[in-house]
Amino acid sequence: MTATVVVIGGGYGGASAAKALDDVADVVLVEPKDRFVHHVGALRGLVEPAFADQLFLPYDQLLQRGRVVRDHAVAADAGAVTLGSGERLEADYLVLATGASYPFPAKFADHDTEAAKAKLRAAHDELAGAASVLLLGAGPVGLELAGEIKAKWPEKAVTIVDPAPELVPGFPEEFRASVREQLEELGVELLLGTSVETPPAEGGFTVATADGTKITADLWFRCFGNVPATGYLTGALAAARLADGRVEVTPELRLAGQEKVFALGDITAVPEAKMARAAAEHAEVVAANIRALIQGDGELATYEAAPPGMALPLGPHKGATYTLESGLLDAATTAQIKGADLMVGRFVTLLGLG
Repeated sequence: MTATVVVIGGGYGGASAAKALDDVADVVLVEPKDRFVHHVGALRGLVEPAFADQLFLPYDQLLQRGRVVRDHAVAADAGAVTLGSGERLEADYLVLATGASYPFPAKFADHDTEAAKAKLRAAHDELAGAASVLLLGAGPVGLELAGEIKAKWPEKAVTIVDPAPELVPGFPEEFRASVREQLEELGVELLLGTSVETPPAEGGFTVATADGTKITADLWFRCFGNVPATGYLTGALAAARLADGRVEVTPELRLAGQEKVFALGDITAVPEAKMARAAAEHAEVVAANIRALIQGDGELATYEAAPPGMALPLGPHKGATYTLESGLLDAATTAQIKGADLMVGRFVTLLGLG
């Protein structure tokens, strides 16, 4: 009999793993959203409403043999998954790919596409009417959002506050200097090594940083706060859950203590930046290993954490990229890699739509 593989989560890693195993197993992909969401492009969708339509891609061409179940896991053990509907899916192999939540607008909590689009349009209208914007967090999301805002509305005042004393820590100075210089050219104000109290939910406000600098703005966005979605793990699977919600995995990306349960993406405790690229690379290893176990041949592959690397667009035409192999890459190259279309085409292909 054909093995059943249940993949929980239809994001970058989950969709990739499900598609890679579709020819060798009965694949069931469990995903509560009615469409795949290309969150990498969400910030562009905030400033450019016409771009938002490209963020939501149908699942109906992803699998040729398997099926997509629109539901969410409320409990998962080594051999089965219980869904919100009450249905229990038996699994020979289980792939945990539920990712992590993150504040809007970088990610959408809405399961319905039209609701997500409406929320994005409302936020766009509010942003369009704001003269000044405060961003809390100078990580990739905060920096990308600043670049997107300035590319669309150069006249808006944008301030970024982060308690870290350095911009993009852990990367070479040449990369960090390039990002700083471009932010200065855009007119983005950086306040590092300090913090502010959470501003009010609505309306204009004035807040003071811990070192006394006053900031007046019409609107603010939280650009930090990754929370792994692993609360549904039960029994022996819950034992692999760490204090921060991530799960411990072996070099083969098996869940610690499990032979046929794998995990990938944001929920893993692999020490690396959690990005779509890493999730896709995890998926390759997971799919190869499940295929080897099903077919009963070959050694299992192991995953090596990717070396530090980042493609950081600051709008469609600015930004910087760093990789260990190539070093610092300029704004034009960053636009080619990511900034121009935010890799929409790659995921249209993944979903079987082009």
